[in-house]
Amino acid sequence: MKTLLLARHAKSDWGVLGLADHDRPLNARGRRDAPAMARRLVDEGVRVDVIVSSTAVRARSTAEEYAAASGAEIIEEPSLYAASARAILAITAALPDDADVAMLVGHNPGMTDAVDELTGAYAELPTGAVAECAVDIGSWAELIEGAGRLLRVRAPRDGV
Repeated sequence: MKTLLLARHAKSDWGVLGLADHDRPLNARGRRDAPAMARRLVDEGVRVDVIVSSTAVRARSTAEEYAAASGAEIIEEPSLYAASARAILAITAALPDDADVAMLVGHNPGMTDAVDELTGAYAELPTGAVAECAVDIGSWAELIEGAGRLLRVRAPRDGV
């Protein structure tokens, strides 16, 4: 059994004119919500073995908060930026098998679509949300569409 956490980056800052989308940082709410969500997972006993993050500044900053709270390593994956659901699942299928709990930190609509593709359950992921999915596989390479079950969606507004 594997657990996949699909996380949408925390709230980003749109206030800097001319800044490329890839370079947008977290705004004040995002800087508050990301560490709070990371602590929440730890407090709830969710262990993370590896974190794969989009290279976008807002995603990487969010991933760094999860890494700081969990001690997990971060792998930067440029193709997670603006990735489709199928691309997200392909990235997941390439994860090392010694990671039983993996987190991907990326962007919508890809993350929401990936939850749907993996579990058959639609779950909107607002900024900062994490979808926890159980996948009955022994190896990440076995990951296919429909192989997972949505256990829970956590969002900052739910108690952070």
